[in-house]
Amino acid sequence: MASLAENRVVNLVGLAQGITLVTFPAASTVFLDPSAYDLSNTQYGAMFLPQVAAAIIASLLGPSLARGSSPKRVLLLGLTASIVAMIVLVATTTVEGEPAAYPLLLVATAFLGAGFGLTVPVLNTYVAAFQPDRADRAVLTLNALLGLGTALAPVLVAVFVGLGFWWGLPVVSTALLILLLALAVRLPLRAETAAIGAASAHRTGIPARFWLFAAFAVAYGICETMNGNWSQTDMTSAGASKTQAALALTAFWAMVTVGRLLFAALARRLPTRWVYRLLPILLVVTFTLTATLPVDAPGFGIAVFGLAGLGCSALLPLTISLGHGALTAMSTGVAGGVIAFYQVGYGIAAFGVGPLIDQGASLSDLYAWTAAVAAAMALLSFAITRVRTSTPKASGSS
Repeated sequence: MASLAENRVVNLVGLAQGITLVTFPAASTVFLDPSAYDLSNTQYGAMFLPQVAAAIIASLLGPSLARGSSPKRVLLLGLTASIVAMIVLVATTTVEGEPAAYPLLLVATAFLGAGFGLTVPVLNTYVAAFQPDRADRAVLTLNALLGLGTALAPVLVAVFVGLGFWWGLPVVSTALLILLLALAVRLPLRAETAAIGAASAHRTGIPARFWLFAAFAVAYGICETMNGNWSQTDMTSAGASKTQAALALTAFWAMVTVGRLLFAALARRLPTRWVYRLLPILLVVTFTLTATLPVDAPGFGIAVFGLAGLGCSALLPLTISLGHGALTAMSTGVAGGVIAFYQVGYGIAAFGVGPLIDQGASLSDLYAWTAAVAAAMALLSFAITRVRTSTPKASGSS
């Protein structure tokens, strides 16, 4: 049984990881500002390619690294990578607006992806192993804290921009990550049951039904990233101020957090399968509304992106927890696999949108197409919940 200190540190790492993960999208207006980094939409989108590649590789290698050493060492390595990412990001401010800044940004996002890919799967593994009798709720709570971090990032960026030094956020993130790294080093952080499951997955291979979860994770990654990475650009193109655009992004991530906490609280009353089936349908509605976002109506935009956050909230955590229940042969391999395919979807939306915009496509049309992706995700949700032999109540763990 894990100690209280271990549970707290694991959950706080989730919070810190959420903040660092959204630091780059939260600062999108700075990166695109001609008086700052002056990146094009294509450059901004391509900036996330190293993050995606590193996150996929790290999340797939994580279980093997845990078998060869320990989950704790994987966590420490992930924290170290995230610290390096924030330090390099701060370093780019010394060459802001110069050609040397962009390669450094690519290095920073690569380390960020590695940190995310290593820490998030092992965090999900820890909370499930620490509280096996209520693994769904534990995973959802962890991801609610991760979501809280993602909601705080755009607020903190806006605050630091107002103070005249936007880079205050990565400085604060670095300090927090170093503190958590020091605390994690001192704790045992064992997860023997998870490690045994990982070894079992290595022997038996990947079950065929895993690919349903993989396809869902790709679709979810596209839907989440269209909101998380491009909401501010969409808002400013519709006449909103930078502050209003930041509020839209904050509303999205805040509602992601609220939704996770809400569904965890309703765990014993609301069946998981209905949550999992209804939320993609809600996303179809929100993407349709975003595609028709009126000009000079920032309040409406903020509300729609907030509703989209509720639609995204429980889907990735439930994909992980449902996978743990349905794919027992894989055990911890589920979290890493789901995160890897989620990152594929993230990469499609993060990188693919920029060149399309620069070639004349409108974000409104792209949001309309994403509604179709959400509809496909709704169909997959029925297939996934139908193959389960037993259905837990809604809870579970961006």
